[in-house]
Amino acid sequence: MKKIALLVAILLLGFSAGAQDTYHFAQRDTLALHLDIYEATPGSETTFQGKEKPLILFIIGGGFVRIEKGDYVFDWFDILNENGYTVVSIDYRQGMKGYKMKRSLSGLLKASDQFLLSQQMAVEDLFSAVNFLIENREELGVNPDNIVLAGSSAGAITALAAENQIVNGLAEGLPEGFNFRGVMSFAGGIISTSGAPSYRQKPCPTLLLHGTADGAVAYKHYGYFGRGIWGSDYLVKKLRKVEADYCIYRYPDRTHDVAAYMIAAWPLEKEFLEKSVILEARRVIDATIDDSSLPSWGNITTDDIY
Repeated sequence: MKKIALLVAILLLGFSAGAQDTYHFAQRDTLALHLDIYEATPGSETTFQGKEKPLILFIIGGGFVRIEKGDYVFDWFDILNENGYTVVSIDYRQGMKGYKMKRSLSGLLKASDQFLLSQQMAVEDLFSAVNFLIENREELGVNPDNIVLAGSSAGAITALAAENQIVNGLAEGLPEGFNFRGVMSFAGGIISTSGAPSYRQKPCPTLLLHGTADGAVAYKHYGYFGRGIWGSDYLVKKLRKVEADYCIYRYPDRTHDVAAYMIAAWPLEKEFLEKSVILEARRVIDATIDDSSLPSWGNITTDDIY
């Protein structure tokens, strides 16, 4: 029980650290949305083989319930900064906040509508943050044409849904032709109420990490009647059809704790960023990682969150 309580705290409280700079990027009714910028460490190497390293735009997890600034990924941000990567962490609206899920079939079907709304609200706020970076690129000292989107849990859902909307021509509010340089998903998927998601065009390089026993964000698919969430295992089948560049790392019998593997998986992220994103190498990797030394905080399911 203590391990489960710790994981719930990690995922619901979100992740943040002492930001170097904070900016107000959007107003949603009475809710002010902010982004924090953590600049690359002075003196760190901000290029790789002569090419500029991307900005990492991170979307915090939290089940679309709440975001509270904690310290969990401070060390991960430090790793990124020390390796020459600037990080931007954003706020977004929490569409499941206060929602009471009923476990009947009709209740679950209604909940799927609320989950879809929550995903779309988060995507809209993400796009607003991207536009803020574009409009203030000189003042902020960032290159919005060189962004890798990263997300954990609900943040990973938001990241994958955003890229899917871009390549399917459904992204509203972004400049024409805009796309991310890459996506890194820690235990993510795509929510839909109109059938399984697909890709009309080849998306940007995608890194997916997922536990095969994830009880919070489905590894394969969870839902009814064309509604639900389609996870990493399903998405790579669609990525393969459009000949996308992707790396998926499957963790046997691991649960939603993979959502907190940002530090544990840093060598995989580093390789992805350098080879798939910066050097634009053609890479398709489908690997299983069965490592008992990796951290585990116990299982967590939607019942623990809602």
